[in-house]
Amino acid sequence: MADNLNLPSEERDEGFSPLHPVFAAAPQSVSFRKLRKRLVRQTQEAIRAYGMAPEGRRPRWLVCLSGGKDSYTLLSVLLDLQWQGALPVDLLACNLDQGQPGFDKEILPAYFAKIGVPYRIITQDTYSVVTEKVPASNTFCSLCSRMRRGILYRVAREEGCEAVVLGHHRDDALETFMLNFLFGGRMAAMPPKLVNDAGDLFVLRPLIGCAEDDIRKFAELMHYPIIPCNLCGSQDGLQRMQIKSLLDDWEKRNPGRRQIMARAMSHVRPSHMVDGELFDFTGLELGQPGTKDDGLS
Repeated sequence: MADNLNLPSEERDEGFSPLHPVFAAAPQSVSFRKLRKRLVRQTQEAIRAYGMAPEGRRPRWLVCLSGGKDSYTLLSVLLDLQWQGALPVDLLACNLDQGQPGFDKEILPAYFAKIGVPYRIITQDTYSVVTEKVPASNTFCSLCSRMRRGILYRVAREEGCEAVVLGHHRDDALETFMLNFLFGGRMAAMPPKLVNDAGDLFVLRPLIGCAEDDIRKFAELMHYPIIPCNLCGSQDGLQRMQIKSLLDDWEKRNPGRRQIMARAMSHVRPSHMVDGELFDFTGLELGQPGTKDDGLS
């Protein structure tokens, strides 16, 4: 279909651009349409800003779905963009069945078939490995994510995909930044685009500019068949939960705080940090152009 995302919003809503079948049962309210458009716009902006979709060729992306709200939303938004002709990429939905107790194996295949999306389901019991090697008092997430990522890389190669696409959003990036800052002794978040260690695959996060609260509302209105994670969610007092609570409190006290922090991550001034690997302090001499006074007395 033709790319008409630049048409006035009222034209898009009045039948000039039918929606993808994934939205067949979606609400018809104005508030839902605004929410969908906001998520689509923010995702498209991220794809453009970080060069996720190459020009001149049509790559294939492995879109990873866990069965949670974030990954369902990721797939819907990418399908929306693809349907409008604004994302010249072939999408392959993928779920990794990790052998978690209570995981309903029928939900995702039925959902993919219903919306007409090509998919692949991989079954590999990483649950037993993680619970055996990691004490119950420790965090499962690190080992679990490493094993999961390795499997998804393999599948992406088998399927001829050049990118593994994940559903991490703005708040995930903020929480990771704060975790690294407060507990890891470094300043790092989740990059929107990176190349894996082997150098043969991209890892993309198109929802990096989307707020979790918007995604949560969107998922509720779309009535996704959510599959809860019984591994990560079973551990209380995780550092990430502490950080999430801290950010929630800041947001309540000062609405918009998360967005300001997110903007700060894309406006880094190496000359005003203390990392000699990022800025050549030793080579800085008088008579050179200044690096902008920080304005502090």
